[in-house]
Amino acid sequence: MVMASLLVDVLRTLNELLTAGIAITGFSLLLYALSFNLRDRVARSFALIMLCVVIVFVAEAMGSVAANHTQLEIWLRLQWVGIAFLPAAYLHFSDGLLTATGRPSRGRRWLAVRLVYLASLAFLLTLPFSLLVGPLVPTAVPAPHLQRTWLTWVFTAFYILIMTISWVNFWRAYKRSLSSTGRRRMSYLLTGALAPALGSYPYLLFGSSFASDHQIIFWLTVTLSNLMVSALLVLMAYGVAFFGVSWPDRVVKRRLLKWIMRGPVAASTILAITTVVRRAGNLVGFDSSAIVPVLMVGGILILEHLITLAAPRWERWLFLGKDREEIELLQTLDERLLTQGDLQQFLESILAAVCDRLQVSRAFVAALGTAGADQSRRLEMLVMTGGDLTLEKEDLSANLLLAVAENGSKTAGDDPGHGAIGEELFSWGDYWLVPLRGQGNGSADLLGLLGVQRQVDQVLDKDHLEALAILTGRAALALRDRSRQQQAFRSLEELTPQMDMFQRLRAAARYDGTELLVTPSMAVDQQDISPLVRDALTHYWGGPKLSQSPLLELRVVQQTAQDMDESPTNALRSTLRRAIEYVRPEGERRFTAEWILYNILEMKFLEGRKVREIAMRLAMSEADLYRKQRVAIEAVADALVEMERQATQTEAGNGHSAKELF
Repeated sequence: MVMASLLVDVLRTLNELLTAGIAITGFSLLLYALSFNLRDRVARSFALIMLCVVIVFVAEAMGSVAANHTQLEIWLRLQWVGIAFLPAAYLHFSDGLLTATGRPSRGRRWLAVRLVYLASLAFLLTLPFSLLVGPLVPTAVPAPHLQRTWLTWVFTAFYILIMTISWVNFWRAYKRSLSSTGRRRMSYLLTGALAPALGSYPYLLFGSSFASDHQIIFWLTVTLSNLMVSALLVLMAYGVAFFGVSWPDRVVKRRLLKWIMRGPVAASTILAITTVVRRAGNLVGFDSSAIVPVLMVGGILILEHLITLAAPRWERWLFLGKDREEIELLQTLDERLLTQGDLQQFLESILAAVCDRLQVSRAFVAALGTAGADQSRRLEMLVMTGGDLTLEKEDLSANLLLAVAENGSKTAGDDPGHGAIGEELFSWGDYWLVPLRGQGNGSADLLGLLGVQRQVDQVLDKDHLEALAILTGRAALALRDRSRQQQAFRSLEELTPQMDMFQRLRAAARYDGTELLVTPSMAVDQQDISPLVRDALTHYWGGPKLSQSPLLELRVVQQTAQDMDESPTNALRSTLRRAIEYVRPEGERRFTAEWILYNILEMKFLEGRKVREIAMRLAMSEADLYRKQRVAIEAVADALVEMERQATQTEAGNGHSAKELF
């Protein structure tokens, strides 16, 4: 008898911990749905189900530790707020699944969902009057519960009916999933959907007599049920996580697993540890109030540290599969990447070493920039120490490049009067200049220049030349690696629109992508084409981001090419110019606030001016200029969307006219 009572107490405590854990898990998954795919209807209705689950299990967990019967009754009644709306949330969720699999509502399901929400609200309004459930039975065994009433029977029938209809819709959605991956994930979702439906209803309303006679069986069943609910909630969230997002599967899985490990798992573990320690202390008469906060803080730190250490291993084991080598290379790319800040820091060290060797105070490194609107390339100052040589304010870029062309390939002794003292090293005013080249020696391989202060009548000896050769070689190597990285980034930027479209198509085809996959061109919106517009404007005067842009497939561009007998690239350039003109205010051009967006577009993309020059002309900071530039590009994208809509309507009108002729 004592062992049975002890076992019941253990199971009761374990059940309380599991109930709190389910509440934590439900709240965490609710936040996940609200954070990552709230735009999707399936995810929104799933969030409503999670909200009901949170209300049910939070109320149950708080009721288990209530100080008196009044508080307990309040918590048990609050539990019915979640129970009352759970059938409506399930029907809403099933409607969203059918819509996602290509079976949108024709009005009847839409009306049914709203009527069921109204019915749930009507049931809930009877709760304060003890109609939906009766008063508390505080001495009931194995646990206190509310009495059932005649309306409880009506609600139970309503609950079963709506859940049955929802599951019929679930099965229809499963049958409509075309791909094997879609069906597998739909099966996960349907299996996980059992948890809220079966685990939230208070069965003690009808089974209290059996439970009082078999307490061990009751508490063991409840404990196993809560364990199952915890696992199935995660399974259901896994199935929902793929709706409304175009991320690759590995990204969805990794994000969800990290969310669960850092949220429900960590919080539930800390709650279990502190609860067990506190109750064990009370059992043996030990005051654990001082040690519990220490255990809580230490446990959080240790768990988060273990999760961080284990994350790379479980990701490789669970998610990468056959793509492991490619993904691992990308994951370590940020550790090997030479950013602009890294490059400047390294070049500063190079210049410090050069100045120290030659006992001077001024030096600089300038890199050869990309071609502008006039197809010419200019030197851009990267790092400068101890001087005021400013390529932007003085017209030095062209002179420096001319000096390199005339002197940069001479060898020692070719022109002693000009000061050439070694191969590729020559004097220019107050500076020694060394061209920084790629692997070749031609002018096309020029990456930049290293300049160091030249003292009057200074002659560089062999040691100076050797040190300078090593340092300039390393500076050239850094510029060459940075140039290669930029080429790789440009290639990735060119692929980004196509990759984004592919990911969206792949995500849409998970459950019902047949219509989308056979559509010649998808409808465009501002959010989709803003990055494409930015890329095309960047190469407005020529480049792969313009000539290979997905914007070439827009109807307005194709109509422009046909009407003006132009190449697709020129047609896109003309279309972008027209879109920019949409942004232009009426009247004569001015440099006022209302003209800022147009002036940025005109000077940055059509005239090819530098950011610093534009910022000075418009009297704003560079950071503010970049923010305004983003707004200007979005305005061009809006104009392009409107032009595309008009072109589509024109094409449709012509099509109807042609049909009428025949």
